[in-house]
This record gives sequence, C-alpha cells and structure tokens, in this order.
Amino acid sequence: MCGGVPVPGNDEAVTRRTETRRAETRPAEARSGGGEGSAFVLSRGVVALFAVACGVAVANVYFSQPLLVTMGRDLAMSPALVGSVVTLTHVGYGLGLFFLVPLGDVTDRSRLIVSQLLLLVLALVVVAVAHNAAMLLAGMAATGLLAVVTQTLVAFAASLAPSAGRGRVVGLVTSGVVIGILLARTASGLMADLAGWRSVYLASASLTALLALVLYRVLPRHSAAPPATLRYGQLLRSTITLFAREQLLRLRALFGLLIFAAFSTLWSSVALPLSEAPYFLPHSAIGALGLIGVAGALAATAAGRLNDRGLSRRTTGIALALLTASWLPLAFTRSSLWALVVGVILLDLAVQAVHVTNQTLIYALHPEAGSRLIGGYMVFYSLGSATGAIAATSLYSVAGWGAVCALGAAFSCLGLALWACTRHGAAPLPVRHTRSRTRRSR
Repeated sequence: MCGGVPVPGNDEAVTRRTETRRAETRPAEARSGGGEGSAFVLSRGVVALFAVACGVAVANVYFSQPLLVTMGRDLAMSPALVGSVVTLTHVGYGLGLFFLVPLGDVTDRSRLIVSQLLLLVLALVVVAVAHNAAMLLAGMAATGLLAVVTQTLVAFAASLAPSAGRGRVVGLVTSGVVIGILLARTASGLMADLAGWRSVYLASASLTALLALVLYRVLPRHSAAPPATLRYGQLLRSTITLFAREQLLRLRALFGLLIFAAFSTLWSSVALPLSEAPYFLPHSAIGALGLIGVAGALAATAAGRLNDRGLSRRTTGIALALLTASWLPLAFTRSSLWALVVGVILLDLAVQAVHVTNQTLIYALHPEAGSRLIGGYMVFYSLGSATGAIAATSLYSVAGWGAVCALGAAFSCLGLALWACTRHGAAPLPVRHTRSRTRRSR
C-alpha cells in the first residue's frame, strides 16, 4: 500500500503471464496471430490504413471548436446554445464508448466498423445541411456517438497483431488518433476560411465514405461464430465486471484519466492567452499550434516498441515525469512562444507514451474482451478530458494562465505519485519462461 492505493504488482509480468496462459489453451491457428482472421497478414499498409481511418473518425469530434462563432452566427444561435455544440459531441462520444464499442466483442468487427462509418457519413451530412439549431445539435450528438468507431478500430488492430508486436501496432494506430485530434482544428479553420464551415463536414463525409469502401474491401471477415455469445445487457454488465475484477485495468484507467485531464487543461485553454496581449494571434495561427503537437505521434510509436520489449513500467514513469516537467516552460507562455513550443512537445510526447502503454497492457489482460477493455478505459479518457476542459477555462477567467498551469501540474503530479506508489512488484518474466509458472500468474 502507498497512500491507500493498492499495489497491483508489475504490469508487464501480469500481462505477459496472462497472455501465456491463454495462449497455451488456444488452438494452434489462434496462437499464430492475434486471434482473429488467422490467415490475414497485418501488413504495414493495412496498419497505416487503420491509422488514417482512426484519425479521420476522431477528427470529427474536434472540427467544431474553431467554427463555433461562425456556426452560431449562421444559425442565429445564442452563445449558450453554441457552447452546447461541443458538449453534446463529447457526451455522444462518451455514450458511444460504453454502449457501442463493446459490440466489437460479440459481432464481426469488420462489418461493425463499416456500418458505423456509413452511419457517421449520414450524421456528418445532417450537420453540413443543418438549417436550424436543433438539426445541428442532433447531428453533432450523433457524430460524437458514431466517432467511437475509432476505438473499435484500435481494438481490431490489436486483435490482428501478433502478441510480440502488438505494442508497435497499437502505437502506430494511435499515432493516427493523435494526428487526427491535433490537426482537426487546423484543418477545419483553414477549410472554413476558404469555403465556409459546412464544407468541413461535407469533405469529412466524403472521405469517411471512401474509407468505409476501402475498409470493406480490405478488412478480414470472421470465418466462424463470434467469440462471445452474450446478450447486449450482459455485455454491458461484463464491462463493469472487468473493472471490478482487474486491478491493472483500474490502475491504468486512473492513469488515463489524469494524463488526459492534463492534456485537456492545456489544449482547451491555450488559445486564451495567445489571443490576448502581447500576441493577439489569429485563430489560424493558434490552430497551427496543433502541428507542433504532432510530435506526440512519434511517442506513440516509440512507446509501443518499448512495451514490446517489456519496458512499460519504466516508460510510464519517465513519461509521467516529463508530463510534470512540461508545465514549467508552459508557465512562461506569456513571455516566450519558444517556451510554449517546448512545453507542448514535452506534454504531447508524455501523454501519448502513457496512453499507448495503457492500451497495450489492458488489451493483453483479456484479448477476447478487447473492445470492452478499450471502450471502458476510454470512458476515463473522456472523464479526464471533460474535467480538464471545464476546470481550465473556469480557472483562467478568475485566476489567469499561471493558475491553469498549476492545475495541469497538479494532475501530472498526481499521476506521477500514483506510479511511484504502484511501481514495485516482481520483475517481468519473459514469455518463454512463464510456462512453468502459469499457476502463479495471479
């Protein structure tokens, strides 16, 4: 125990032993890959396709942020109603994580992905042609709900990857998510300036439809019955049961909540000081800041490779230390844009390194329940993001940028303290040595 937090033992040891135990009981053809579509070869091109699809889908959640003023003016919406555009999108996304993503464990994931993408196309078209506030808000809520196809794609990619290279694959696919989130604001701002805000959603609908067609042709189909035969209610309850049973999942979910609270603290409020003295930067210049944050995609790939080498515990600790340190240069944003750039790079590298490590570790707990594990984990991501956004914007209005940086540092320090309290455990065991120790894996 440390400060009342239970020590779950070493992450790598738990997941490696768990995977070995399950591997020994699977048929030989299932052990050759990730458990789905055993004859399917997950090439680099297919991994890149997964990454692109993830980036395009998740970007739809963030397109509206630089467009709110224009949307409100076009549809004669009050400021309070305009603010609900972002809120409803994120609420829809949070609901989708719990109610839609788990379906990947009981249905053909390839069909589920294509179906969700096609429904997402319809939602985007509704947003693009909205002629009143009610139609816009309904379309945005549906867009958020269906954009969770991103997490189904992540779980599917993890299931297709061989266990020895799963971290690398998850890292590559997650890099697409990172780039999609960070470039969404920049892309939507530029397109809106050129052709109006509706063009953003029409273009996204067209690209999403194209991706649905390509994925339909490329993704493997189940050759047998789905791995689970749970009713929908049982499926949702089992997600909660997994959290009650798996200590590692609870720990990694807490890490996810804290790192994304810190992430959202920065990205939901950084436009405020940049639009004021001494900078007075335009929206397009502020949106371009997301280009700097793309460096986080590099961390996603590197963290996956480190996890494959059994270094997830060390990677998590170093990344959380960097996350805490990033708030020092960020605190000098008002006096130096270079300090902001350094802080953004450090923060994004750290957040993505922990995020990829989290997803790789929790998927290995129960590969047959991968969608439920990742969907449940991402609920904590949403809670952290919402907490950081609300707290940061409220705090800025009453106490300024320094208080916002203190808040972000507090979230980061909590994550580092949690890691310090739970880092002790048995040394990780290589997979080849765990066969005789299966009975002691718990």
